[in-house]
Amino acid sequence: MFSITVRDHLMVAHSFRGEVFGPAQRLHGATFLVDATFRRPELDEDNIVVDIGLATQELGAVVSELNYRNLDSEPDFKDTNTSTEFLAKVVADRLAARVHAGGLGEGARGLTGITVTLHESHIAWASYERAL
Repeated sequence: MFSITVRDHLMVAHSFRGEVFGPAQRLHGATFLVDATFRRPELDEDNIVVDIGLATQELGAVVSELNYRNLDSEPDFKDTNTSTEFLAKVVADRLAARVHAGGLGEGARGLTGITVTLHESHIAWASYERAL
């Protein structure tokens, strides 16, 4: 399996409901390093997984939809704990939609999966992996 990874970052504000979250139940900020890994079993006719420039551009577009937002105020996330794991899935699903819409070019049709990893810090991160 071949893969490439592109990176961006995301800054949000949010809060959580539930005792398990302790002080994070209060409104707080979070900054994530976002890695998106694209996979395919065979390289395309240009011997690449996908155009890295287009992958970077599309990840940036997805991240910009969330960046500098209070997620507690976003209708898409009403009554939702926007955990790191949950946000990794949101980014992966939105990237998948862009792949299917042709945003990563015709060569991206051969992609078979995406993994999105959100790094909360240098010692903690969460990922979501999905098929395409």
